[in-house]
Amino acid sequence: MIHVKNVRIVDGTGSPSFLGELLWEGDALLEVSSAPLGDLDAQEIDGEGRVACPGFIDAHRHCDLAALYDPDFGKVELAQGITTAVMGNCGLAPAPCTSALREELYDFLAPCLGDAPPDSFFPKVSDFMEALKKGKFPLNLGVLGATGAMTTASKGFGDVPFDRASRTQAEAYVRDAMEAGALGLSCGIMYTPECYSTLEDFAFLARVAGEYGGYLTSHIRGEGNSLAASVQEVVEIGRRAGVGVNVSHFKVTGLQNFGAGLERAIAVLEQARAQGQDVTADAYPYPAGSTTILSLVPPTVLEAAGGDTLGFLTTERGCRLLEQEVQKDFPHWDNMVYSIGWDRIRISSVIEERDRPLSGLSFAQAARQEGLSEAELFCRLLADNGSRVGVILMSMDPADVDRVLTLPYVSVISDSLYGGGDMPHPRLYGSFPKFLREYVREKGLLSLEEAVAKMTALPARRLGLGDRGVLAPGKKADVLLFDPASFTDRATFSEPKQLSAGLWKVFVNGREPEQLPGQVVSRS
Repeated sequence: MIHVKNVRIVDGTGSPSFLGELLWEGDALLEVSSAPLGDLDAQEIDGEGRVACPGFIDAHRHCDLAALYDPDFGKVELAQGITTAVMGNCGLAPAPCTSALREELYDFLAPCLGDAPPDSFFPKVSDFMEALKKGKFPLNLGVLGATGAMTTASKGFGDVPFDRASRTQAEAYVRDAMEAGALGLSCGIMYTPECYSTLEDFAFLARVAGEYGGYLTSHIRGEGNSLAASVQEVVEIGRRAGVGVNVSHFKVTGLQNFGAGLERAIAVLEQARAQGQDVTADAYPYPAGSTTILSLVPPTVLEAAGGDTLGFLTTERGCRLLEQEVQKDFPHWDNMVYSIGWDRIRISSVIEERDRPLSGLSFAQAARQEGLSEAELFCRLLADNGSRVGVILMSMDPADVDRVLTLPYVSVISDSLYGGGDMPHPRLYGSFPKFLREYVREKGLLSLEEAVAKMTALPARRLGLGDRGVLAPGKKADVLLFDPASFTDRATFSEPKQLSAGLWKVFVNGREPEQLPGQVVSRS
């Protein structure tokens, strides 16, 4: 048994903190008490007035491949208090996968998920989860079934509608994932091939997941001009499917949409909630996002490419068309070049050595340095690196980020990418302590109790993790001990690879992470 004395208990529910003691045996909490527990036959830890709270749950982390293949996995996560990380988000995952599409899918995923060994192959989500269960990890892992991967495996990357056979195959993939223990489904409506799917396609797959108690979390179709309509689409998917839905990394992008554009989307969410629909959202505490370079290619260019986007953009005709089309406003697609400009789009990761000096520069800066136009540089990067180029989009207003993160139904995520490169988004290293530092200590927008709830009980409830996210008898002993005045992030956009600092102790399932006590979690 472990007996923690003299701590300020923030139990994750949002209730006022209190001075007290914790006691656990094995992986389960036995006592969470405001009264002294007395002398016990247990290992005793004096918290010296520090905060004790549940371990943080990152419901949106693209660590699918890192968990399996990175020997240092867990280091950056545990330094910021993450004791449970959930993968398979945005419809992007290495499973299910067909042998014919393995190389194409993994190249597409690389900027988000990083590299995998050449022999890495998971025909079904259950195969992927079985590989996880054979591993030993310092933190808990959860899996979402990714409908983008399911759609690709069922009918390919192209603009091909579901037919009876491909829909039956996609349903089988969903059932396999849910029966293997997936927490729910994720989709990436803005990404190929899901951008071609219909509302009813998503509702059908979500309905199947709902039979197992799952929910749907969505990277929506558009986060700029079409934000409110895109949120309404997900709300309608949930209504038709009869399942809970979550809007992933809820934000508004594009200078012209700041403020009012966000409020219109909030109104959609709150109307649905007022009508009794199970609708939530999550967000990360940064005014910039991160994605793959191909997400910047306009739909008109994709259409002209005829299925060979990379090949087309390495031609003179393709480059000139890109240069022309990125200067246009599209009513139903977020043209980030048009809405925020090349000077607010940074190159974050490449694989070719000659392009590495460009990491951290905006496209405008890098183009001037290379003596090219931004579109010419864009096409050269594709020619050099294929699709494996990551970008950071300085696309948000900090005031809008504050507004979202203080909504009572919004939980905190990192949306961390593991695609490598010299200049990753700092959210990989610091999201959770940054949220505490900024929103509690510096801005005073939330109490410590409210902030902790957004990183513990709220995501646990959304994910169906009934045994985590709260310090209470019978719950799993995922516990953090820290001084809130010194627990902080250190990663910045200019120096992103900086571990968070100040977390005194962390326990995962009642044990120290060095003992590799992590579990593959499922709904409870």
